Amino acid sequence: MTAGQSCREVADLFGEDGTTVQRWVRRFEEGGLDALREGERAGRPRTLDAKQWRSLQGDLRKTPRDFGLPATLWDGPVLSEHLRRRYAVDLGVRQCQRLFRQMEFRLRKPRPQVAQSDPLKVAAVKKTPSPGSPRRRRTVEPG
Repeated sequence: MTAGQSCREVADLFGEDGTTVQRWVRRFEEGGLDALREGERAGRPRTLDAKQWRSLQGDLRKTPRDFGLPATLWDGPVLSEHLRRRYAVDLGVRQCQRLFRQMEFRLRKPRPQVAQSDPLKVAAVKKTPSPGSPRRRRTVEPG
């Protein structure tokens, strides 16, 4: 890299956005190399403390109905309502979905009734044959 390149040219070299490089230049001009070092950022404080976090993980192992919620499965809207009622915390649905991922929970939906049915009856009406079963031949009659 040579001196005199534009922020856009440097951004292209590093695969960054031009405004990011402009920010780097401004930080360097104001504070030198030390200003370019990434450090801990304060960020927004957690809404739930460590004790509440552990308690919520336990809550999610139960059903929403155990907490008086009119749902059988946990999802973003249900978790949002639960947090509001039990912990006095107001989080949006999207943030609640992020909480599921952070806690490594995944949404589970009930299996359709047909999956719990008699396998022989299901195979009889299934449109696609099971692997290894002989293919059904369709006969075409002249019309």
